Order: sequence, then C-alpha cells, then structure tokens
Amino acid sequence: MNDFKERIAAELTAVRGRSLAYTEAEDDLLVRQHSPLMSPLVWDLAHVGNYEELWVLREAGGITPLRPEIDDLYDAFKHPRKNRPSLPILGPVEARRYIEGVRGRVLDVLDRLDPESSDPLHRDAFVFGLVIQHEHQHDETMLATWQLSGAAGLVRDGELPPGKPGGPEEVFVPAGPFTMGTSTLPWAYDNERPAHRVDLPAYWIDRLPVGNRAYADFVEDGGYDDPRWWSPEGWAWRRETGAFAPQFWTRDGDTWWRTRFGRREPVPMDEPVQHVCWHEADAYARWAGKRLPTEAEWEKACGWDPEAERARKYPWGDADPDPGLANLGHRAARPAPLGAYPAGASFYGAEQMIGDVWEWTSSGFQPYPGFRSFPYREYSEVFFGGDYRMLRGGSWAADPAAVRTTFRNWDHPIRRQIFTGFRCARSVSAERSELR
Repeated sequence: MNDFKERIAAELTAVRGRSLAYTEAEDDLLVRQHSPLMSPLVWDLAHVGNYEELWVLREAGGITPLRPEIDDLYDAFKHPRKNRPSLPILGPVEARRYIEGVRGRVLDVLDRLDPESSDPLHRDAFVFGLVIQHEHQHDETMLATWQLSGAAGLVRDGELPPGKPGGPEEVFVPAGPFTMGTSTLPWAYDNERPAHRVDLPAYWIDRLPVGNRAYADFVEDGGYDDPRWWSPEGWAWRRETGAFAPQFWTRDGDTWWRTRFGRREPVPMDEPVQHVCWHEADAYARWAGKRLPTEAEWEKACGWDPEAERARKYPWGDADPDPGLANLGHRAARPAPLGAYPAGASFYGAEQMIGDVWEWTSSGFQPYPGFRSFPYREYSEVFFGGDYRMLRGGSWAADPAAVRTTFRNWDHPIRRQIFTGFRCARSVSAERSELR
C-alpha cells in the first residue's frame, strides 16, 4: 500500500477510534434516546458502518451486500430521529460486530483502489473522503447527544492554550470580488462546488467570535425581554420556549453557571458563547448595533488572500491544522479562550474562524451557480430552501478532516444543542445603532 493509501487507512482508523470511544458506556445509555432531537447512540454507531458498506463496499467495490435487511433501519431520510428508538435496530454488541466486519472488507477495497481513475467516486479516493467525513460528523453528533444526556464522566476533557486579550474588536474587509467555493479540493462536498466569483461591498467583521461576557451583557440588559431585538419569528420562539439565556446556562445569585457534559461549573467569560440558536445570535447582533455576516462575507473574511488572488484552504493558508492554529478534533470538550490562536488568523486578521464553535450566518441554504448533485441528492439538494440557516467554521468537536474554509453546514434556526456560536458584521455605510 503506497503512502497515499496508508494516510487514508490511518484516517479510517482514527475516525473509528472516535466512534468507539464515544460509545464506551453501559448498554442502557447507548440504546436510550436522550432527546427527541437525537438518535440513540447505538443507531449512530451502526449507521456509520452501514453508510460505509453502501458506498465503499457496494458502490465502489462491487461487493455483495452483507446485511441488506438493515438498510432501511439506517436510512436517515426515511426515519426521523424521534422515531428511531422504535425501530428494531442492532444492539451494542451486534452493532460493533457489524461495523468491524464492514471495515475489514473496506481495507481490501482501498488496497485495490485506483485514485487516478476516471470514475469520480474513485478519483482521488473521493469515496473514502466521503465516509471518513460522514463518520466524523456523526461523532460530533454523538458528543451533542452526550451533552444532552447529562451523564457525567463519559467525555474526556483536555488542556487548551490561554487567551490573549486585547486587539481590535473588528477587522476591515475591502470591497471587491473573491472566489467562493471550490472546484479543486478533492474531498469537498457537492454543495461547496463549483468555485465562482462573488463581488462584495466593503464591511467590518468581528475579529473574534462573540464571547460569554459580551453575551451575558446582552442577557443582563434585558435582551431576552425586549422584542425590539428579535425578528417576529425569533420573538415567537423566545415566548414559546421561555428561553432566557444560552442552553445549559443557569443563574445563581450574581454568577452564571453552565452544565457541560454532566458537570456544573461557572461560565468562563473569556470563551466564545456556544449553544445559541440563530434567533438568539440574530437578536444579539441587532442589540449590538450590528448584524450577522452573510455566508459570502464569512467565507471571504476567512479564506480569501487578495495578494495571491486565491482562496486558502484554511484561514492561515493550506497547511493542515495543528494545536497552535485552531481548536479542532476534541482536544478539549469546550471552546478555547478568546484570542488563543493568533497564528491561525486569516489574511484580514479574523481569528478563530475555524474550530471552537460553528458560526451562524444570515444566509439560507441555496446551491451555488452550476451546482450538480454528487454522489446522491439527499446529501444537499433536498435541503435547499426552507428555513435552514448556514453555519460555518467547525467546532471544537469537529475533526480537521471534516472542516475547511469552504465547508458548509446548515440547520434550523431554532437548533442550539449543537456547538454553535457566532460573530457579528456591519456594513461600512451603516452606523452602529445606539438604540440601547
């Protein structure tokens, strides 16, 4: 096996290690549904194996199906998450045995893969990039499930670099065109393609994500009780849910507390705020006299290099992420302090745009000009339109293999169990509101 295939094998091993680590728990915890928003953890475990069987073994390898009778059970588009506990899904022992059997045959397919094939599923090992990223995404979903479960001691933590206070609040992005999306990154999804030119007016964007201290100021200023800051849909959501702060926050005297993977702790005021939905981010931005950036504004500030006239894969360039550049890959079970990664800044000086928290933008989910579904419509095309809002950048729980400047994530504007935050922007022609 050559170096290229050995790197893919290593990625397959690493992602499977994550999946197994996040399902090392009592069977009762794995088969239970901890929230109607999430699947039982054992469903996710078997699903990643079934997805790998479908795409690597059957589609790319031409191998006879191993367990065709379970395909329907693990079809994410046929069964909403809230209904999955009622399905006759595999138990923990059987699920582990199944995915192990799939993986042994997957490595055989890898060994005979021709990455220079004209078949787009084979070329550049796209099919392996597909299943590796898919499994990492489910690993992040598993972490969100554990957060909702309230179970303590099951998710590891770790050390992060200190923050570096100071510096400008905003960075300036001049007017002009840039290239959005990609036509060249081999493992990019269909919704990131094709590359196309977008011309933007000048704007300002926050250098850092909005932090807990700034968000607490919004809460304590009555932000959740003042309809001026909320869209009609957001105000209806706020009144219906009774939300008064980010999810998992509580107030005890003068101190804000949060529950993080089953442990209660004071809210660290120097971290990016997380577990806020789009409506909360939108209301805060309006209270601050700003707005959420569009998806195009976010991507230009993150990855465009006007001197080289090209897009970077990451804010700092094309070098792979490392612990000195971004908080990715579950190095710790939380965002890093604000200002912890100055070396990871973009050309324009925006920091922590990759890792820490997914960042809400103002944009809905739409295809790029010239979009073509590949390898299946259900990954992107069926979600275009509707009320989805775009998320960018990846969180601390996202793996480096599954994030890049062009990566597009999306969710409903009411979702906040995911590891989401945001940063604000403002147009150059707009003065900051002084209503508050």
